[in-house]
Amino acid sequence: MGLAQAQSRALIGLTAPAVIVEAHLGRGLPAFNLVGLPEAEVREARDRVRAALQQSGFEFPVSRVTLNLAPADLPKESGRFDLPIALAILAASGQIPAKVLEGYEFAGELGLDGQLRPIRGALAMLLAARDSGRRFILPEASAQEAALIQDAEVLGATSLLAVCAHLSGRTALPPLPAATAASLRVYPDLADVKGQAGPRRALEVAAAGGHSLLMLGPPGTGKSMLAQRLPGILPPMSESEALEAAAVQSLAGRFHEEQWGQRPFRAPHHSASSAALVGGGSVPRPGEISLAHRGVLFLDELPEFDRRALEVLREPLESGHITISRAARQADFPAAFQLVAAMNPCPCGWLGHASGKCRCTPEQVRRYRNRISGPLLDRIDLHIEVPSLSDTDLLDAHPGESSAHVRERVVAAHARQFARQGKPNAQLAGGEIEAAAQSDAAAQQLLRQAIARLNLSARAFHRILRVARTLADLAQHDTVGSAHIAEAVQLRRLAHG
Repeated sequence: MGLAQAQSRALIGLTAPAVIVEAHLGRGLPAFNLVGLPEAEVREARDRVRAALQQSGFEFPVSRVTLNLAPADLPKESGRFDLPIALAILAASGQIPAKVLEGYEFAGELGLDGQLRPIRGALAMLLAARDSGRRFILPEASAQEAALIQDAEVLGATSLLAVCAHLSGRTALPPLPAATAASLRVYPDLADVKGQAGPRRALEVAAAGGHSLLMLGPPGTGKSMLAQRLPGILPPMSESEALEAAAVQSLAGRFHEEQWGQRPFRAPHHSASSAALVGGGSVPRPGEISLAHRGVLFLDELPEFDRRALEVLREPLESGHITISRAARQADFPAAFQLVAAMNPCPCGWLGHASGKCRCTPEQVRRYRNRISGPLLDRIDLHIEVPSLSDTDLLDAHPGESSAHVRERVVAAHARQFARQGKPNAQLAGGEIEAAAQSDAAAQQLLRQAIARLNLSARAFHRILRVARTLADLAQHDTVGSAHIAEAVQLRRLAHG
C-alpha cells in the first residue's frame, strides 16, 4: 500500500521546527488514525480533510489511513497541518505525484469546501524555512504577509485544488512579488502638545537612549498624549527589527502589511493579568510586552495594575526577552520594548493642583505610591512630573517642535551610540557604561555628591550614568559633563523624593 510524506512547520514561540507529515495506507477496516502528539484542533483535521478532499473532486481512500506528525515528542497545534495532511494522503493514494512534494513545504487550514484559510505565524515559519532550499505554499492571505521576507520564495493558493493543479504541472501558482511597504509612517505629532517643556525634553531623552519613563501628574495634563507621540520620534526600524516585530504580530494573528516598519504602541488596560502582559496559555502565546517588541508599552494608571502583574515586568525590562515554561514545552518570545508609565500623584489625582481639590491624607498618598515596588521603580530610568497648566499657559502656549525636528536629533544621538558601542545607552551593562561615560573631574565630583545625598543603589547609579551619556550624545559631546550629570539626576528626582 502507499506511503508518502509532506513537509510543514510547527510553532514554539518564535521558532518554527520542521515537521514531517507521513501518510500510510494499509490493509484493514477503513479508519483514520492521527499520531504524533496532536492537539485537539489538529485531531479535528480528519473531518476537515475528508470533506475538503471529497468537495474538491478527489477520492478519500477506503482503507486504514495512518497519519504521523514527526517528531513524535513535539506538540502540534492549530489547523495549519490540514494542507500537508491532505497532500500526503493524495500522494499516498496516487492521486498526485509523491516525488514533487519533496521540493515544497506546506501550511494552511482547509475549509470543508476545500478553500484555504489564513493561518497565524506565517512570517515566523518563513524565517525558519528560508534556508531550507524548499519553496513554501501558503494560503494566499498568509502568503502576502510572508512575502515581506525578501529572500524567501513563497507561493499563495486559494484552494486545495489550486495546490494540486500546481503540483501536477497543470496550472502553476505564480510566485508572489516581494512586498514593498510604504515608507511613510503616520504617527501622532509632538507639536500637538502645548507647553510641557520639561516632559517633552524627557520624552526626547527617552527616545534618544531607549530609556524607560515614568510620568506623574494630575488628570488631563497630557501624559497619554506624550506617550502616544513617543513612537513618532524614535529612529526608523531596520529591516531586521521590522521582521522581528512583524513575526511576533503574526504569531498573534494581528499583523497587516500596512504595519510593516511601524513602531508598535501597546496600551493594555490596568485590569490586564500577568499572563496577558507577559504571555501564556497552555499553548504559549505572546503577551503585551512581546507585541510591543521594538516599540512602546504604555501602562496608564500604573498603581491600578495588579502588583503581581507589574512584578513580572522586571526581568524582561532588563533582558529584552521572556521565557514561558509549561510542563510540556518552553517558549521564548522577544520583549525589547520601551516602557512608558503614567500615574496620578494621589488616589484622587489632584495633589499639588492649583485648584486645591485634593483631600488625600499623607498616609493615603504613601499607600497609593507604595503599590509600585521599589525594585520596579529602580528599573525605570526617568521619573518626571507633568504639571497642570494654567488657563493662561494653555491659551497662550505656542505649538512646540514637531516630531520630525525632534526625530532628527534622536537619530543623530542613536548614530553616535551605535558607532561607539553598537547598541543604545539603555542596554549598556555596568562595565560598559562606565567605559562609555567618560567624565571630567567636576562631573565625577557631582556624581559622588549625588550618590551620598540621595543614597543611590548601584542600579540607580548606573541608570543615571546611562541617562547622562544620552544627554551628552544629544549635545554631540564625547565626554559627560557636570551639566549632563545634574540633568540626569534631576530626571530621576521623583524616585528620591
